[in-house]
Formats: sequence, C-alpha cells, structure tokens
Amino acid sequence: MKDGVIVLQRTCIPVYLLKYIKHSIREMIDISKCQITHYPAEVLAEPAKPVEKIDDNIRHLVKKMTDIMLEKKGVGLAAPQAGLPLRLFIISLDGSRENVKVYINPTVTPSGELVEFEEGCLSVPGIHTKIRRYKNCKVTATDLDGNEFTEEADGLYARCLQHESDHIEGMTIADRMPSAARIAHRKQLKKLKEEHKRSVKHEAQNEIRDTK
Repeated sequence: MKDGVIVLQRTCIPVYLLKYIKHSIREMIDISKCQITHYPAEVLAEPAKPVEKIDDNIRHLVKKMTDIMLEKKGVGLAAPQAGLPLRLFIISLDGSRENVKVYINPTVTPSGELVEFEEGCLSVPGIHTKIRRYKNCKVTATDLDGNEFTEEADGLYARCLQHESDHIEGMTIADRMPSAARIAHRKQLKKLKEEHKRSVKHEAQNEIRDTK
C-alpha cells in the first residue's frame, strides 16, 4: 500500500476509482475518491477480498467510509459500498461518529428464528422492502488495533451485521427481496440500472479523454 492509496489485484470496480497501469495486473485506488456505490455496480455483486494488513491506509478508508455513512444518514456501510472490494464494514446503531465500530475480515454466523422487517440500503436508494433475517447472530472480526473480538447480537444489531455481511459477500437487498417486492419496485430498479449505465459510460469517456 502507498500513502492514501490501496493496491488491489484486478477486479471489477467502478471506473471512477481506477488508474490503469499499462501492462500491469494491479490497480491503484485513491481512497479520497471513494463515494457511495449504487446497485447494480459489479463491486456490489462479487465477494470481497480479505484485508491483508491494517495500516494507515485502512484507517484512512474507515474515516472516509464513516464520512460517507454519516453524510447519507446511514447506520452501517461496507467497503464495497464505497467502491472497494474489501472485507470490512462499519456500524453505528445511533448514527453517530463516536459509536462507529469497525469490523475487519468479519465472520457472521446467524442463529434463531427468521424475522421479517423492513430495510433500506444506501446502495439501493429509493427502495424499502421487508427482508427476512435471523433474529440472532455471532460476529467474529478484527478491530483497527489488530485485536480479534467476538460478540453476540440480537434485534437491530443482528440485522445490521447480517445486512453488512451480505455486502462483503456480493449481495444487496435487491437480491434478497422476494419476487412480489421486486415486481413492486421494478421501476426504481430499472431506473438504478439505467443510471448506472450512464455513469459507467460517462466515467469511461472521462478516462479516455484523460489519457489523451
């Protein structure tokens, strides 16, 4: 990793985050350019990669993710939602900076009965739908100081953990919603797909222009 830049093996991530290096299989991603990523971006549809080293770049990323989450008034955010395919997410149940908790390379194990509850997602704007999730779960992860921890969760906390865990596994509420909900939200889903196509085309044009 370089200062303020995370180097990843080639993967599908938003064009605006890429600096292609000729004849190279590696990509450099400027953390300062991270922004909220919307469905159906490919980075949201693929399993994320483990964080190999916790350093100042990861801390910088967590700060950037926190800024994005608070700006969008969310209570959780995963790295893929910021355009980076890393197994990392943050949660703050009260939406405050002071109570942000960091989960690096987390493993979330659900348990208990399935409960249906309405959810929204910063990466799937304009849609709120009922999602079935387990009432309880256990999370094991590493914090920013490199310490591993395990917690038991229920209620909203368990739901948030499962929601963010979905993101690092390549899933969103658009994938989990039942068929009836997908039909009900088909116009918004179509709108998001069209906006994504326009965004990718625009960024690709900018990349081409910048290389000339």
